[in-house]
Amino acid sequence: MMEHTILVVEDEPLQLDSISGFLSKQGYRVLKAARPSLALEMTREQAVDLVLTDLKMPGMSGVELLEALRKMNPAIDVIVMTAFGTVESATLAMRQGAVDYITKPVDLRHLQSLIEKALERRQLISENRRLREALAERFSFSGVISGSSAMQAVMSMAGRVASSSATVLITGETGTGKELVARAVHFAGSRHEKPFVAVNCAALPEHLLESELFGHEKGAFTGADRMRRGRFEAAAGGTLFIDEVGEIPPQLQVKLLRVLQERSFERLGSTTPVMTDARIVAATNRDLEALVREGTFRSDLYYRLNVVSIRIPPLRERREDIAPLVEACIRKYSEEDGKRVASISKEAMDMLMKYDFPGNVRELENILRQAVVLCRTEMIVTADLPLCVHEPRSEPAGTASGGNFTERVEAFERSLILAAMKEAGNVQTRAAESLGIGERHLRYKLAKYGLK
Repeated sequence: MMEHTILVVEDEPLQLDSISGFLSKQGYRVLKAARPSLALEMTREQAVDLVLTDLKMPGMSGVELLEALRKMNPAIDVIVMTAFGTVESATLAMRQGAVDYITKPVDLRHLQSLIEKALERRQLISENRRLREALAERFSFSGVISGSSAMQAVMSMAGRVASSSATVLITGETGTGKELVARAVHFAGSRHEKPFVAVNCAALPEHLLESELFGHEKGAFTGADRMRRGRFEAAAGGTLFIDEVGEIPPQLQVKLLRVLQERSFERLGSTTPVMTDARIVAATNRDLEALVREGTFRSDLYYRLNVVSIRIPPLRERREDIAPLVEACIRKYSEEDGKRVASISKEAMDMLMKYDFPGNVRELENILRQAVVLCRTEMIVTADLPLCVHEPRSEPAGTASGGNFTERVEAFERSLILAAMKEAGNVQTRAAESLGIGERHLRYKLAKYGLK
């Protein structure tokens, strides 16, 4: 149990010794002060968690001592002791910031209960503060690990747009950290105390996506046994992060466009408009301009989403970030797994620096987690790294020669899809994720190339 320090302020020696002795037996570190001036001096010199003070003392009352303590350190908790006939003085002390009071003669067991309650409250406040600070650090711009000018430019752009309500479109390959940047935009802006709600359009079947975004009324479809609010309502006042926005089917694109234009929508099964003030941050690993040219993505929706565009470069274009990311991953996974891995050999680092990371930062994290698990010493060596890092990718058959440009590109694409499907055990969702495309897009390619 953590040792807490309690300062007892009491001008009656017998009371001071009795209370101090009892609290010492309960495991507390106890300081004693027979006068308020000594209590203030002791508080200046050392950390005190809680002060237990009498109200009636010569030279300075307990309320005056309380005011002086609160000015010195607002985080100090104070419990006051008062005679039975002067409870109104205790009420005054409570208004001045005391956490509780107890009447004399002091019931020591009741006093112990009050102290435990005050210290638990103090612990909860401290933990909540640490959680908020950790959350802010995790998703603040300083929490984004980067050593490259390319990522500094990304975070500079995110910082400039954070305080506005403009719609943001974040683009980049799978695994580059698009959601991390979206969260940073949210937590650095004026909406940081409101919800950050995320929805992945590629992870939901088409018939569920509309309900997830906009909600539904009871009886809107089979199984809708109650009214349900969607993500737009859940993000009220905050940020709605729409990931893989390029996967939204055409009929939902129309409804999303209306939300962006009119800031209102209807739940499924309802004609009553619901207003929304959620800020939209969207992300995609697909070329939306190409989708617009193909006619699969609405141009008016694209321009509504693309008010501010932030492109996150792939890891192979910002190799300066690899070293700080490796260091952070080793530290993180060593702590999580209870390992004592502290560094990586020069040979292993050189191997990582030469690797192209098709899965970007997410792949690097997976590689380092595996390496930490397999590492037998305090240093990761090349043997701890997976085979994909050891063996450079060979050029797929049919791409080196033969055929015109289009044919060679299609042969290359076909081989990549075949390899991904084989590696994923023919599970399309996993194959699409490894390729960095949506599942619907993968199904289209499978049909195009006649792959079963």
